[in-house]
Amino acid sequence: MGLEIDRSDFSTQDFTAFQAALEGNLASLAELLQTPGFGEGPPSLGAELEMYLVDQAGEPLHANQAIHSAAGDPQLTLELNRYNLEYNLTPRLLDAAAFAGTEAEIVARLADLGKLAARHGGHLLPIGILPTLKQSDFGADCVTDQPRYHALVKQLIERRGSDFCIDISGDDPLRLDMADITLEGANTSFQVHYRVAPAAFADTFNALQLVTPLALALAANSPTLFGHALWRETRIPLFKQSIDIRQRDRYSWSEPARVNFGRGWVRRGAFELFEEAVRLYHPLIPVCADDTCPLADGEAPALRELRLHLSTVWLWNRPVYDPADGGHLRIEMRALPAGPTAVDMVANAAFLIGLAEGLRADINRLLPAIPFHIAEYNFYRAAQHGLQANLVWPRQAQYRLREQPVTGIIASLLPVAREGLASVGVQADEIDHYLGIIETRLHGGVTAADWQLKAWRRLEKDMTSHRALHAMLKLFMTHSEANLPVARWPLP
Repeated sequence: MGLEIDRSDFSTQDFTAFQAALEGNLASLAELLQTPGFGEGPPSLGAELEMYLVDQAGEPLHANQAIHSAAGDPQLTLELNRYNLEYNLTPRLLDAAAFAGTEAEIVARLADLGKLAARHGGHLLPIGILPTLKQSDFGADCVTDQPRYHALVKQLIERRGSDFCIDISGDDPLRLDMADITLEGANTSFQVHYRVAPAAFADTFNALQLVTPLALALAANSPTLFGHALWRETRIPLFKQSIDIRQRDRYSWSEPARVNFGRGWVRRGAFELFEEAVRLYHPLIPVCADDTCPLADGEAPALRELRLHLSTVWLWNRPVYDPADGGHLRIEMRALPAGPTAVDMVANAAFLIGLAEGLRADINRLLPAIPFHIAEYNFYRAAQHGLQANLVWPRQAQYRLREQPVTGIIASLLPVAREGLASVGVQADEIDHYLGIIETRLHGGVTAADWQLKAWRRLEKDMTSHRALHAMLKLFMTHSEANLPVARWPLP
């Protein structure tokens, strides 16, 4: 999203010019959205997979730039910290075996990049948070040497004006202060992109917001940090807190968190989300595009400043404008963690998209039965407790809100997810395969986060907690590389 930049220092004039460009971008987007036929097309699936680089001992390996250079692959990109990479997977039409094709591409690219990592004594690992991380793995020395990341770090630190406070509950709560934002790089995700026609955007986005907590509970894969057992999906509070620039006290207001679940149900369409991001958040990287070349006939405007600004507002479900293919809209689903396997990640995406599509036609009958702040409550409870969570779920003809076990909610909605996938052209055998993986995981009641915690505790009986985390990670990597669904992983 947005531009590569060549500097990290900005003047008042830079911010003024960037804000003016944002206004122009918003006006252009509003005009585009009123253009007949804009953004129409079949639904498609894309994704970005963030990964860790680890050495033979399971510690972070600072080699992302060397591997990136050796790969020579334009779909491979660098991440904030020097031990992270991201692969941008090929977009696929849903009716052309998109989920199976995505799984196959993940397996192939992990294998290819794994060979390059091996030259540096390392491995590639898709996992939400590396369990062997130490506080010494963060700080200025771990930032990838690119102007974009230096600019982002500098701007967030300047706007915070003090240390970033981490306070996460759990079996062994974690409280600490960090002087910079590099702890954000502890989080790695499987970010799913779904192309949506403008006319269907509001209903699809609201449906995805509603069902994201269910998919998150199923997908949890980040239960520890620095040897502390925390939330089943610790990425959720960690990401928010690690870059939270708000200075708050009980008597003053503050801007909304730049990492958040949203401000409410979408009422009209995509434009309100783009405009909200401009109106509520100060720009962090005010680099204007050099648009000296006129657009060719039929070519969509780049809207580079708007795309760059949206890349610094981290909604868990985020609107995306892309000028490719005549211009179109996507929804980026950012809540799912990386790992544990290619097949599990793709199954999570299939469940999330299928359920949203299955509920989309009824979404406006469901929303009056669940205020937005309750959907946000569900999101954080799912992250905290995984498949052990109790969530509030809307029911037609309901007369009060009540909590239910998330496992029962998911089980009752699997047929809806199946219908949703079929409605957008996914073939029956593909639906059976990926929702079958979800169903098996649900019946077993064990996510990748649960497996990590159980394996760690068992190994702790015979060794120190530190050694047990490393031993657990070694087993995790073996099963992950085999692409064995987590529901079938044996415990040590």
